[in-house]
Amino acid sequence: MLDRQPVLEGENVRLRPLRENDWDALFAVASDPLIWEQHPAHDRWQEPVFRAFFDDALANRGALVVIDRATGAVIGSSRYQGLEEAPREGGVGSVEIGWTFLARSHWGGRWNHDMKRLMLAHALASVAEVRFLVGETNIRSRRALERIGARLTDRREERIMAGGEIIPHLTYAITREDFASGPLTA
Repeated sequence: MLDRQPVLEGENVRLRPLRENDWDALFAVASDPLIWEQHPAHDRWQEPVFRAFFDDALANRGALVVIDRATGAVIGSSRYQGLEEAPREGGVGSVEIGWTFLARSHWGGRWNHDMKRLMLAHALASVAEVRFLVGETNIRSRRALERIGARLTDRREERIMAGGEIIPHLTYAITREDFASGPLTA
Protein backbone atom coordinates (compact mmCIF):
# COMPACT_ATOMS: atom_id res chain seq x y z
CA MET A 1 0.00 0.00 0.00
CA LEU A 2 1.35 3.40 -1.01
CA ASP A 3 2.10 5.87 1.78
CA ARG A 4 0.77 9.07 0.22
CA GLN A 5 2.45 11.35 2.77
CA PRO A 6 6.04 10.23 3.17
CA VAL A 7 9.05 12.34 4.04
CA LEU A 8 11.38 12.28 1.04
CA GLU A 9 14.88 13.78 0.93
CA GLY A 10 16.75 14.62 -2.24
CA GLU A 11 19.79 16.64 -3.17
CA ASN A 12 17.80 19.85 -3.67
CA VAL A 13 14.44 19.36 -1.97
CA ARG A 14 12.82 17.86 1.07
CA LEU A 15 9.19 16.76 0.83
CA ARG A 16 7.05 16.29 3.91
CA PRO A 17 3.32 16.08 4.64
CA LEU A 18 1.45 19.37 4.31
CA ARG A 19 0.28 20.82 7.65
CA GLU A 20 -2.22 23.53 8.53
CA ASN A 21 0.58 25.77 9.78
CA ASP A 22 2.15 25.76 6.28
CA TRP A 23 -0.57 28.17 5.11
CA ASP A 24 1.39 31.44 5.37
CA ALA A 25 4.56 30.18 3.70
CA LEU A 26 2.72 28.30 0.95
CA PHE A 27 0.30 31.13 0.19
CA ALA A 28 3.27 33.52 -0.03
CA VAL A 29 4.53 31.35 -2.92
CA ALA A 30 1.11 30.74 -4.50
CA SER A 31 0.10 34.41 -4.47
CA ASP A 32 2.25 35.07 -7.55
CA PRO A 33 -0.23 35.33 -10.47
CA LEU A 34 2.44 34.36 -13.02
CA ILE A 35 2.69 30.85 -11.50
CA TRP A 36 -0.91 30.23 -12.58
CA GLU A 37 -0.82 32.07 -15.92
CA GLN A 38 -1.12 28.91 -18.09
CA HIS A 39 -2.86 26.77 -15.49
CA PRO A 40 -6.57 25.99 -15.91
CA ALA A 41 -7.14 27.46 -12.41
CA HIS A 42 -5.49 30.74 -13.40
CA ASP A 43 -7.08 32.54 -10.44
CA ARG A 44 -5.50 30.28 -7.82
CA TRP A 45 -3.21 33.12 -6.72
CA GLN A 46 -6.23 34.78 -5.07
CA GLU A 47 -6.56 34.02 -1.36
CA PRO A 48 -10.11 32.54 -1.33
CA VAL A 49 -9.35 30.32 -4.32
CA PHE A 50 -6.04 29.16 -2.87
CA ARG A 51 -7.72 28.58 0.53
CA ALA A 52 -10.10 26.09 -1.12
CA PHE A 53 -7.12 24.40 -2.84
CA PHE A 54 -5.17 24.27 0.45
CA ASP A 55 -8.11 22.93 2.47
CA ASP A 56 -8.76 20.25 -0.18
CA ALA A 57 -5.08 19.26 -0.07
CA LEU A 58 -5.23 18.83 3.71
CA ALA A 59 -8.53 16.91 3.57
CA ASN A 60 -7.30 14.45 0.92
CA ARG A 61 -4.17 13.58 2.90
CA GLY A 62 -1.87 13.15 -0.06
CA ALA A 63 -0.26 16.60 -0.18
CA LEU A 64 3.40 17.28 0.34
CA VAL A 65 5.09 20.62 0.93
CA VAL A 66 8.32 21.20 -1.00
CA ILE A 67 11.24 22.73 0.88
CA ASP A 68 14.47 24.02 -0.67
CA ARG A 69 17.17 22.10 1.21
CA ALA A 70 19.75 24.85 0.77
CA THR A 71 17.62 27.60 2.35
CA GLY A 72 14.91 25.77 4.32
CA ALA A 73 12.27 27.85 2.52
CA VAL A 74 8.90 26.47 1.42
CA ILE A 75 8.93 26.64 -2.39
CA GLY A 76 5.75 24.80 -3.39
CA SER A 77 3.70 21.65 -3.07
CA SER A 78 2.58 18.52 -4.89
CA ARG A 79 0.17 15.65 -4.23
CA TYR A 80 -0.44 11.97 -4.62
CA GLN A 81 -4.12 11.47 -5.42
CA GLY A 82 -6.46 9.03 -7.13
CA LEU A 83 -4.78 5.86 -5.90
CA GLU A 84 -6.09 2.90 -7.90
CA GLU A 85 -5.09 -0.39 -6.34
CA ALA A 86 -4.30 -3.24 -8.70
CA PRO A 87 -7.23 -5.57 -9.30
CA ARG A 88 -6.66 -9.08 -7.98
CA GLU A 89 -5.93 -10.56 -11.40
CA GLY A 90 -3.16 -8.93 -13.38
CA GLY A 91 -3.89 -5.19 -12.94
CA VAL A 92 -1.21 -2.55 -12.70
CA GLY A 93 -2.29 -0.18 -9.96
CA SER A 94 -1.60 3.51 -10.37
CA VAL A 95 -1.61 6.87 -8.64
CA GLU A 96 -1.76 10.42 -9.91
CA ILE A 97 0.92 12.98 -9.09
CA GLY A 98 -0.35 16.49 -9.57
CA TRP A 99 -1.50 19.79 -8.18
CA THR A 100 2.18 20.71 -8.33
CA PHE A 101 3.47 24.25 -8.23
CA LEU A 102 6.81 25.81 -7.46
CA ALA A 103 7.96 29.37 -6.82
CA ARG A 104 9.12 30.99 -10.05
CA SER A 105 12.57 31.39 -8.48
CA HIS A 106 12.75 27.58 -8.59
CA TRP A 107 11.53 26.99 -12.14
CA GLY A 108 13.71 25.51 -14.80
CA GLY A 109 15.26 22.40 -13.60
CA ARG A 110 16.83 20.88 -10.58
CA TRP A 111 14.09 21.38 -7.97
CA ASN A 112 11.25 19.99 -10.11
CA HIS A 113 13.54 17.23 -11.39
CA ASP A 114 14.53 16.23 -7.83
CA MET A 115 10.94 16.42 -6.54
CA LYS A 116 9.51 14.31 -9.37
CA ARG A 117 12.35 11.76 -9.12
CA LEU A 118 11.69 11.33 -5.39
CA MET A 119 7.91 11.12 -5.80
CA LEU A 120 8.11 8.71 -8.73
CA ALA A 121 10.61 6.40 -7.03
CA HIS A 122 8.43 6.30 -3.91
CA ALA A 123 5.18 5.67 -5.82
CA LEU A 124 6.58 3.13 -8.28
CA ALA A 125 7.78 0.96 -5.40
CA SER A 126 4.05 0.33 -4.72
CA VAL A 127 2.23 0.86 -8.03
CA ALA A 128 3.13 0.07 -11.61
CA GLU A 129 2.17 3.40 -13.17
CA VAL A 130 2.04 7.08 -12.24
CA ARG A 131 -0.44 9.35 -14.05
CA PHE A 132 -0.28 13.10 -14.56
CA LEU A 133 -3.32 15.12 -15.67
CA VAL A 134 -2.56 18.46 -17.24
CA GLY A 135 -4.73 21.11 -18.84
CA GLU A 136 -4.58 20.72 -22.60
CA THR A 137 -3.40 24.32 -23.09
CA ASN A 138 -0.86 24.29 -20.24
CA ILE A 139 2.16 24.03 -22.52
CA ARG A 140 4.68 24.78 -19.76
CA SER A 141 3.54 21.81 -17.65
CA ARG A 142 3.21 19.53 -20.66
CA ARG A 143 6.82 20.23 -21.70
CA ALA A 144 8.05 19.72 -18.13
CA LEU A 145 6.35 16.29 -18.07
CA GLU A 146 7.90 15.35 -21.40
CA ARG A 147 11.35 16.37 -20.09
CA ILE A 148 11.03 13.92 -17.19
CA GLY A 149 10.05 11.08 -19.53
CA ALA A 150 6.25 11.07 -19.21
CA ARG A 151 4.39 9.76 -22.26
CA LEU A 152 1.17 11.30 -23.55
CA THR A 153 -1.57 8.66 -23.47
CA ASP A 154 -4.87 8.54 -25.33
CA ARG A 155 -6.80 9.11 -22.09
CA ARG A 156 -8.57 12.47 -21.82
CA GLU A 157 -10.69 13.89 -19.06
CA GLU A 158 -12.90 16.91 -18.64
CA ARG A 159 -12.45 18.63 -15.29
CA ILE A 160 -14.81 21.22 -13.90
CA MET A 161 -12.84 24.15 -12.56
CA ALA A 162 -13.93 26.83 -10.12
CA GLY A 163 -16.71 28.87 -11.67
CA GLY A 164 -18.06 25.83 -13.51
CA GLU A 165 -15.72 26.10 -16.50
CA ILE A 166 -15.06 22.71 -18.15
CA ILE A 167 -11.40 22.28 -19.09
CA PRO A 168 -10.04 19.40 -21.19
CA HIS A 169 -7.12 17.60 -19.56
CA LEU A 170 -4.61 15.23 -21.10
CA THR A 171 -3.10 12.24 -19.30
CA TYR A 172 0.61 11.52 -19.26
CA ALA A 173 2.05 8.38 -17.67
CA ILE A 174 5.33 6.90 -16.44
CA THR A 175 5.56 3.17 -15.74
CA ARG A 176 8.14 1.36 -13.63
CA GLU A 177 9.92 0.36 -16.82
CA ASP A 178 9.88 3.94 -18.17
CA PHE A 179 11.28 5.24 -14.90
CA ALA A 180 14.02 2.62 -14.68
CA SER A 181 15.42 3.67 -18.05
CA GLY A 182 14.32 7.31 -18.21
CA PRO A 183 15.91 10.73 -17.74
CA LEU A 184 15.21 10.95 -14.00
CA THR A 185 17.49 8.04 -13.20
CA ALA A 186 20.50 9.74 -14.78
